[in-house]
Amino acid sequence: MRRRGHPFVLRYRRAVPSSTAPPSPRSDRLDALRAAAMLWMAGFHLCFDLNQSGLIAKQNFYADPFWTVQRTCIVSLFVFCAGVGQALGKPGVRAETWPARFWRRWAQVAGCALLVTLASWWMFPRSFIYFGVLHGMAVMLLIVRPSLAWGRWLWPLGLLAVLLPQFVAHPVFDTRLTDWVGLVTHKPITQDYVPVLPWLGVMWWGVAAGQWARQQRQAWLAARLPAALVPLAALGRWPLSFYMLHQPVLIGLVMGVATMLR
Repeated sequence: MRRRGHPFVLRYRRAVPSSTAPPSPRSDRLDALRAAAMLWMAGFHLCFDLNQSGLIAKQNFYADPFWTVQRTCIVSLFVFCAGVGQALGKPGVRAETWPARFWRRWAQVAGCALLVTLASWWMFPRSFIYFGVLHGMAVMLLIVRPSLAWGRWLWPLGLLAVLLPQFVAHPVFDTRLTDWVGLVTHKPITQDYVPVLPWLGVMWWGVAAGQWARQQRQAWLAARLPAALVPLAALGRWPLSFYMLHQPVLIGLVMGVATMLR
C-alpha cells in the first residue's frame, strides 16, 4: 500500500521556489552604473552651488564646454539607465501588462517633477524648471513603454530621435507649451531643460541595449559585483530619493560655509 506524505510536508514542498523561476530583473551592475551617474551629478551640482555662492572662481555653466559636456553626459547616463531598467522589467505592450508598480513609479516621478518646478520657481522665478529631467522622464516613459516590442528597430529609431533636433526646428516650438518636444530654434531660459527630443533616442538605446543584454548576456547582468562596488549598487537603488534630497543638502552646506567665511 502506498504511503501518503504528511500534509505539512506536502505544503512545505510546494512552497519551495522552483529552480526554473525567472531571474530577478534587478541588476547590481545597472544599479552601480546609475549610482556613478548620481555621484557625478552631485559633484556637478556642488560646483554649481559653489559658483552661485562665489566660493570658487566664476564659471559659465551655460556656455563653457567643460560644464555643458558634463551635463550632457550625466543626463544621457541617467536616461540610458532608465531605458535599460524598462527592458529588464517584465516586457509587455498590452494595457493589461502595464503593471501597477509602473504606474506607482511614474506617479512618483511626475509628482517629484512638480515639486522641482515649485522649488525652482521659488529660487529662480525668472528661470524656473518647467521641463527638466524628471518632467522629460515622465513623458518619455509613457512613450517607451508601448515600444518595448519593437526590438532592433529601437536602434535606428533612437538615432533618428537624437539627430532630428539638429535638422528640424521651427518657431512654433519656441513656447513653454511646445518646447518640451525639443524642436526649438533656440534654447529656453531655464535652470534645467530636458526635452523629449533628443533624449527619447537615448532612452530607446537603453531599452535596446537592455533587451540585447537580457537575451545574450544574462550571466553578465546577474554577476556579482566586487565587494568594493557593492555600496555603489545599494545607492543606485534610490535614484529618485537621492535626486530630490541631494541639492537641498548641498545648498544648505554651501550656504553655511559661505556664511561662516563672510
